[in-house]
Amino acid sequence: MHLDVKKVGRIPDGGGWRIHGRDSEQAKVASRAKSAGAKRGYVQLHSVVDGFSRLAYTEPLGDEKGATAAAFLARAKVWFAAHGINHIHRVVTDNGACYRSGEFARIIGQGTRHQRTKPYTPRHNGKVERYQRIMAEEVLYAREFTSEDARSAAIAVWNIHYNYHRPHSAAAGKPPAARLRESVTNVEPSYI
Repeated sequence: MHLDVKKVGRIPDGGGWRIHGRDSEQAKVASRAKSAGAKRGYVQLHSVVDGFSRLAYTEPLGDEKGATAAAFLARAKVWFAAHGINHIHRVVTDNGACYRSGEFARIIGQGTRHQRTKPYTPRHNGKVERYQRIMAEEVLYAREFTSEDARSAAIAVWNIHYNYHRPHSAAAGKPPAARLRESVTNVEPSYI
């Protein structure tokens, strides 16, 4: 499993400068609010990609602390287990503080090796780095969003598209879910 966090600017309600323009009244109001002490902040997109199948799981979270990364990995393990990936042999991360925490180490567990990349060498964690680049091109900056909730919903829908419908070169032109041992669809269990 390859893990990483991508920091993206939070979208104010009504849309940001990408919709209204840098010199718009909306942008000026946001700039004045920011200079008065109000922070819009960032959203951290925590992502994990399975090294074999390229199946990916992403959640927009509020920070990148150790407890947050540990809880994300715990939810990701459950999600991957539902797709038939029950044992994680190795977790590859960068050297971020959230990945060096004791809580994160406990969630990884004894049977899994935690491998950290060399500093300033993102190619060692290339699978998740490439996934985040594709996500940025196809979702984050592909269209304009009027709120953070709208962008989060679009990420969830796109993640389904990426895993079950979008062709991937590592899977011989099939979606990542096609490489799993157990046949998996994107139909919710209540519909089966």
